[in-house]
Amino acid sequence: MSNETLNDEPQATVTVNDEPQPTVAVAEVKAVVEALIFASPEPMTPKMLVKLLAEEPKEDVLAAIQSLKADYENRPGLQIVEVAGGYQIVTRPDLHEWVRRLFHERSSAKLTVQGLETLAVIAYKQPITALEIAEIRGVNTSGVLSTLLERHLIKIVGRKNVVGRPFLYSTTKEFLIRFGLKDLQDLPKIEDMAEALGFDPPAGLMETSPREDMLPLEEDREERSKVEGQSE
Repeated sequence: MSNETLNDEPQATVTVNDEPQPTVAVAEVKAVVEALIFASPEPMTPKMLVKLLAEEPKEDVLAAIQSLKADYENRPGLQIVEVAGGYQIVTRPDLHEWVRRLFHERSSAKLTVQGLETLAVIAYKQPITALEIAEIRGVNTSGVLSTLLERHLIKIVGRKNVVGRPFLYSTTKEFLIRFGLKDLQDLPKIEDMAEALGFDPPAGLMETSPREDMLPLEEDREERSKVEGQSE
């Protein structure tokens, strides 16, 4: 029988493999989660938070996230939003005009109306080819596509299974982050997005079309062949 007195206070460290590991009292987990979400330049996923707080129970970390979300519902200037599978602390939409004054956004950093139209077509019709985009917009879009690729708002995801095998374009994770979307299911109505971004949606964008078969990129096919060869 041990004569040591049990201490109800949480310990400052635990030992794993003879190495002291930092731990955090349950009451402080939420503060750590908040700091990590705020400091991260990318959306902080629950999986990453659990990994960073590996010494804490997973349930405590997930509960801290939910508690933070509830706290920020009553914050006047900031909010926690779910973006691209993770969380970010951002300013509230009704305060964006004031924030813009602080940063003095450069005109070169803004997309043109042509760029916004093309991005909207890709977002709602993806995957889609350059020719199909041009048919919907009524103008050549090669220059605009190059700009969107450079800004990592779109990517080439494969080739269409037709003569010529043209590239197919889709939006990226950066697109979700830039527009504050949780995923593509979070896209607003076409009319609402066009109104918010200040352009008239092309008539072809309002029409629905069946999804076409897609061929993988050459590098994807080569990688798949390597995997299949290793499994044999």
